[in-house]
Formats: sequence, C-alpha cells, structure tokens
Amino acid sequence: MPAFNRLVRFLAKNGKTYYGDAILPAGVTDIAKTKKAHVIKGDIFGKHEVTDQIADVRLLLAPLALEDVKTVRCLGLNYALHAKEAGLPLPKYPVLFFKPVTSLSGPTDPVPVHPIAQEELGLDYECELVVIIGKEARDVSEADALDYVLGYAIGNDVSHRDWQVARGGGQWSLGKGFDGWAPYGPGIVTTNVIKDPQALQISTRLNGQVVQDSNTADQIFNVRQTIAFLSRGHTLLPGDLIWTGTPSGVGMGRTPKLWMKDGDVVEVELEGVGIVTNKIEFLKEESAKL
Repeated sequence: MPAFNRLVRFLAKNGKTYYGDAILPAGVTDIAKTKKAHVIKGDIFGKHEVTDQIADVRLLLAPLALEDVKTVRCLGLNYALHAKEAGLPLPKYPVLFFKPVTSLSGPTDPVPVHPIAQEELGLDYECELVVIIGKEARDVSEADALDYVLGYAIGNDVSHRDWQVARGGGQWSLGKGFDGWAPYGPGIVTTNVIKDPQALQISTRLNGQVVQDSNTADQIFNVRQTIAFLSRGHTLLPGDLIWTGTPSGVGMGRTPKLWMKDGDVVEVELEGVGIVTNKIEFLKEESAKL
C-alpha cells in the first residue's frame, strides 16, 4: 500500500518537477486546487517516502511521467445507457482498444487538434474513470482485483468519430490516439481514500454546460471484473492505465450531434478526485509540423 493518499506530479515554483502527496484544505477533494504538496522520494510503485519537504505547486502535470507509464488500455461501450444511446447491444465481453502513451497529457493542457482531424466534423468528449495499476497482476480473481490498484484519476478520452468509424479501418485507436487526446488527472487518489470505485459521480461540462452526468454504478463491467478479465493470460504492470469507458451523453449520441470546436473548454469531473479542464486548440498546418 502506498504511503501517499493523493499523488500529484507537478512543476514547483523553484522550477523543479516532483512527485508529491497533495495537501488540500479541510473539506476539499478536488486535487486541481492543490497549492502545496509533500515531496515524494523513491519509486512510487516500490520503495518510497513521503518527506517533510513541502513544495509550492506552480503547475499540475500528467500524474505519471511518460517513462512510468506502460500501456494505456481502454474499454468501449462500458456503460449501459451509453450502449443504449449508441443503438448497440450490451457487450458479452469487455470491448478493448489501446491508446498510445503519446496521447496522454496533463489536467490543464490544451487539446491539440491536428489539421487532419479538422477535415470533417466529429470531435467528441468522453469522461472516464481511469484505473492505475500499482503492482504486477496476472490471472487475478475479481475478489482480489482491487489489491492491484494504485488509485484512480479522471480522464477525457477525446475522440474523432469520423476517424474512429468511417476512416478507422474497423479499429478505434486511430480516431482516439492523436497526440494529447487523453488528458487525465488532476492527480491519482489511492485506494486508501477511495474504497469503492463503483459509487462515484462522473460528469462532463462543455463551455460550462453539463453534457454528461452519471455514476460509475452504471458500468457494465465494473473495475474488479475488468481487471480480472484483462489479466487473464495478459500481465498487467505497474504504471498500466485502464480507461474504463464513458457514460451516456456523448456528442455522437445526441440529436443534433454536438461536436467540440476550436476554443471550446471541456471539463471532466470525478467525485473524490477532482476536475480536468482543457481547451480545444485547432492547430494550423505550420504549427502541426513543429
């Protein structure tokens, strides 16, 4: 069990980057409001220490450094009402796809939209509970599954439906794997704090308007089932991220469709974890080449 409760990775006011245990005011659970943190020394997945050193937070970064991330596994159609709005039957098995680690970004980073993703409409939001694996897991039981979890974050599985479906060649990763299309954070709340991941409010706001509002209780395959299933014959490693699907309310499922556009601000929120806020930024051809 980790020594920290709310893991953050941050740029401090002294210009250094640290892992830390967020210090929040009494009654505040949104890690995005972190101003100070206890510096953590050592391996966050192994031997580490939460020190007495307190650093001022200038900017919260993606909770894990890229070198500490192993894979980004994602589930599709994992909320009952989302499957209904998509007009699809409930899946018999979890629908799995992968996103590249280069799609990961921080809780306040802009979401860059490459010119190739501007050719057609279809840019969509998806709030998701993100599970971070804390120790090696293979063929684990549902009963023991949560023992392998480091903690939880909130993420936005940004998706382009045209590239996901019409141009995706039958695979989803192309339309979901653009650089910076998986902002998550604002930190990782450990299982010391969140005991039950199936009772959390989860939501999305687009330009201040609520567009998704659900609860993780609506998941078809809960976190225990997902970890047990994904670990059958496949080894899960410390630093693996599992994005557990989005609830109903996505832009694709609406009439008329609701697509994100340049300059939009999208917020995804998870109870007990906090808010990730990102601005959509359409890149020009010149900047996309940089």
